[in-house]
Amino acid sequence: MNSDIRNKHINIVLFGQGGAGKSSLVNLIAGEKVAKTSIDLNRCTLKWEEYSVKFGGGSYNIFDTVGLEEPQLGIPQYLDAVENAYSLIQKLERQGGINLLMFCMRAGRLTATLQNNYRLFNEFLCEKKVPIVMVITYLENEDGEMDDWWKRNQDTFRHQDFRVDGHACITAIRGNCPERYEESRTTIRNAVKEFTADGQRRAWRGGGDNLFVSLMQKLRVLVLGKSRSKKDNIVPRLTKRCGLSLDVAKQLAERIKKDVVDGAT
Repeated sequence: MNSDIRNKHINIVLFGQGGAGKSSLVNLIAGEKVAKTSIDLNRCTLKWEEYSVKFGGGSYNIFDTVGLEEPQLGIPQYLDAVENAYSLIQKLERQGGINLLMFCMRAGRLTATLQNNYRLFNEFLCEKKVPIVMVITYLENEDGEMDDWWKRNQDTFRHQDFRVDGHACITAIRGNCPERYEESRTTIRNAVKEFTADGQRRAWRGGGDNLFVSLMQKLRVLVLGKSRSKKDNIVPRLTKRCGLSLDVAKQLAERIKKDVVDGAT
């Protein structure tokens, strides 16, 4: 690997379940406390936060996004969170692209909300063009190996059309399990290195496919009134695949379309 590639920052977007320990996961990867964490119900991350992390000779920019499904998040706040994530991904696309999505969930049942968030980021915002790794947290008390959780549950994910490129079963809490905590750091760092390696990327590497070309073309056509075809409407995609209510989907689509108009003028 030449020095230019080694010194290039790799962009990672971390998303998923509120309370799953996303900020603790950032600290685990970093090997030090760089992100604020909390054990109460208040959200630590009110907008996306950027953290620069270095390990194993690589430089990584990790972007921690707001947990979208938290019960105290009302519709206006939810729309703000989704729009914030959308603007982040646009920003990264302009600055060289996204190398990896990490979907963080707390060990437990696969809920409809988790599926909707997965689809929102993976299918709608990134159009399945970025490698995605699932990170399952809070496995410090798992009997046997932490990875046994995945072995028991992987068929459920497959049956629910939940496709990921890789997974990491970890604990992001040192607590009374320092050995598992250190094991988790090795596991998650190895996953990051594997799925951001030059030969493993599905995402474009700068100057190639634009992650948002297709979406922007459809939105511009829709906004500028050049087509009335239902297939150009993003609302059905948001309701059917991302699980949003019709009202929320319409409001979010209007916000995104406004961004497109503002960006085109």
